[in-house]
Amino acid sequence: MRKLTGKDLVVASHNQGKVREIGELIAPYGLTARSAADLGLAEPEETGVTFEENAYIKAYAAASATSLPSLADDSGLCVTALDSAPGVYTADWAERADGTRDFAYAMQKVEDKLLERGAFEPDQRGAMFVATLCLCWPDGHAEYFRGEVHGELIWPPMGTQGFGYDPVFKPEGESRTFGEMSAEEKHGWKPGGGEPLSHRARAFAKFATACLGEAGR
Repeated sequence: MRKLTGKDLVVASHNQGKVREIGELIAPYGLTARSAADLGLAEPEETGVTFEENAYIKAYAAASATSLPSLADDSGLCVTALDSAPGVYTADWAERADGTRDFAYAMQKVEDKLLERGAFEPDQRGAMFVATLCLCWPDGHAEYFRGEVHGELIWPPMGTQGFGYDPVFKPEGESRTFGEMSAEEKHGWKPGGGEPLSHRARAFAKFATACLGEAGR
C-alpha cells in the first residue's frame, strides 16, 4: 500500500457537490486540495463499466496533467428492483436533452421505473449507494477504497441537504433521508462507534487509514 506523503492533492472532479463533500472529509488532515475544475482540467470520457474503472480514468487524467497525486470518486445508486441500475450511469440518468443535469428529473425517472415494476412497498424499494475512491500518482500507480451504504428509496423527496439522489435515499436504521441530514450527520461516525454513515465517508475512512495513517483526526 503506497502512502500519500505530500500535502498537495488534486480532487479529480468537476461535480461541485462531490468536491465539497470530499473537501469536508479531507479538511482534518491538513491537505491542500484543488479540484480539477479549478485547475481548468478537461473532463475525461468515462468509458469504464465499473466504478473502479471510471474512478481510475478520472484520477489518472488529473495526476498525469498536474504531476500531483489525485483522488477521484466514482459513485452511484444501485436499485435492487431495477437490476442494480442506474449504477455507473447514475449521473447520466440526470442528463436532459440540452446536456444539463437535473437530479429532480433523475429522481422522478427512478420513481417512475419503480412504479412500472410494481415496487410500492418499502421492502421492494431497496437500494445502495456505492462510492469508490481511487488515489492515483503520476506514474499510474493506484490504490482503491470502496464504501457502501444500504437503505430504501422513499417518495416524495425529503430534504434539501446534500446533492444528487440524497432526498430519496433513507439509510438502514435511520428515520431521515440523506437530504434531511447535515454534512456532519451524513459523514460522521455513528453513535456508539462503528462505521461512518455515508458511502463516501466509509470509503474515505479506509483511504485515511491506509494512506494517511489517520493523521490529523
